Amino acid sequence: MSLFSDSISSHKRAHTAASDARVVERLREIVGAENVLVDPEKVEPYAQDAIKEKFPPEAVVLPRTADEISGIMRLANDARFPVTARGGGVGYTGGAVPVEGGVVIGTDRMNEIKEIKADDLYAVVEPGVTTYVLQQAVESHGLFYPPDPASYKNSYIGGNIAENAGGMRSAKYGVTKNYVLGLEVVTPTGEIIRTGGRTSKNVVGFDLTGLMCGSEGMLGIITEATLKLLPLPEATATLRATFHTMTEACACVPAFTRARTTPVAIEVLDRNSIEAVESEFAFGLARDAGALLLVSVDGSETEVERAALVVERVLREGGGFDVLHARAREEQDRLWDVRRALSPAIKKYGTLKFNEDVVVPRSRVPELIERVEEIGERYSTFVVNFGHAGDGNIHVNFMCDARDREAVTRAREAVRETFAASIALGGTISGEHGIGYIKAAYMGMALSEQTIETMRRIKRALDPNGILNPGKMFI
Repeated sequence: MSLFSDSISSHKRAHTAASDARVVERLREIVGAENVLVDPEKVEPYAQDAIKEKFPPEAVVLPRTADEISGIMRLANDARFPVTARGGGVGYTGGAVPVEGGVVIGTDRMNEIKEIKADDLYAVVEPGVTTYVLQQAVESHGLFYPPDPASYKNSYIGGNIAENAGGMRSAKYGVTKNYVLGLEVVTPTGEIIRTGGRTSKNVVGFDLTGLMCGSEGMLGIITEATLKLLPLPEATATLRATFHTMTEACACVPAFTRARTTPVAIEVLDRNSIEAVESEFAFGLARDAGALLLVSVDGSETEVERAALVVERVLREGGGFDVLHARAREEQDRLWDVRRALSPAIKKYGTLKFNEDVVVPRSRVPELIERVEEIGERYSTFVVNFGHAGDGNIHVNFMCDARDREAVTRAREAVRETFAASIALGGTISGEHGIGYIKAAYMGMALSEQTIETMRRIKRALDPNGILNPGKMFI
């Protein structure tokens, strides 16, 4: 039985046609023998994502071009074996995990930045380019690619688009889909199509680019992306403050808006987060604090100085204490160390982490945290809440011992109630991690059956044989 989801009941799956010797030989003809992996020890890294639950594929194929992926998909439809596309493998809902076996298409070799056009503010990249590499490359041209998922050093652009990744800067700059101008995509049946273009305005036909953003690798495989860029901000500043209550901390978020300031990032940590990082790393935080806010601003030197002063005033007037204001990059990094230390700090509270990413209207974050804390107490499960207060996207982490089946069951019930609470507060069950197979059993809590059936129809229209990334989202 899966520890994570009711939708996957067994690790024992029948081998698919992908294990047939003739199919393997044909795959080798398409991409080269050295780019087809079948040995168990070589395919194992492609069997899991960040949640570490393994579903080994029969083969891993590492193509270099869209034409090669097209050939693989046509073969898959002829021989009827499942295909799962994979980027950096850092997701938290199993979107890139081959739950029904078959072939994994790894985009590791498709890692070229093809063009950076400063005058027209776009870059053309292959799907295997990491977010970090792209950001560094465009910054050398004085440009800026804002999306910044926490896994930015390991996540691939193709996966970011498929999951519509967010990150800390989404409070000001939005999420990945806001920066996708056009795509090259191989459809589930093997056609190569282009969507969108290289201009910021384009309303010719249906918005297929938007359809692919957040489609979780179920409607097509991204082989090239044209991404919108911005001028690189001249300066940044970061402020940190602690508060006696979560309500005080979150009340600062709309106060920034009333003060006509839009921070780049507004991150909140709850009391358990503060206790965890302080006990493990001794940052000097007040152990009795109920919340901590990290706030960043950017712009010209003059704009940043003004905005930082406004933010500091709002923090202090809102009840913030131990307020720190960092201007130099090194000083800012030290303030952000508290946020970066969270993941290692909470490991001592359990060997299994249910890392959820619920989202509510930002004014309701304090109510969400209060309800989640009550849920954790009721199910005797340690819970840590932190995340993006600027857009109401909170990472709720229920910790337990993976060997304790009763504790795992309690944690899963706590997750279900957290989803229900998020919806009751006007939110939903995922802000950036997606559905995959982990949240498939809960999707009906957030969407009507009519809406889900419309999604199924789109899937059937594009993938009539159910080849691409089966076992996800719909159960």
